Amino acid sequence: MDSYFSLAVLFGIGIALSGGFVILSYFIGKKKPTLEKMGPYECGVDPIGSPRQRFSVKFYLIAMLFILFDIEVVFLYPWAMLFKEFKAAGLGPLLFGEMVVFLGILGLGLVYVWKRNALEWE
Repeated sequence: MDSYFSLAVLFGIGIALSGGFVILSYFIGKKKPTLEKMGPYECGVDPIGSPRQRFSVKFYLIAMLFILFDIEVVFLYPWAMLFKEFKAAGLGPLLFGEMVVFLGILGLGLVYVWKRNALEWE
């Protein structure tokens, strides 16, 4: 229970400091709204077009697929690091079989997405 108490104190200090800084900047900060300050800001470049522009669903689909496959690849690294230890313990074929099934399902998902033309950008 003592370890959780120190963690709670750390979170409490963090929340108190961040909230204190926000409140302090609200009371101390200068409030001179100008047209330039109130305008949209996009990485130092004047915005082009309407901010209410609609994106194609394909954009979001490709972004979600990238995140999905990227996260799946992250699981390969710990498996590769622990494979020698499992192999020495006699569990190498089992672990290898599990990874083949995992990569097979991942490959089938990629083939499905490819056949549905979800990766085509128009």
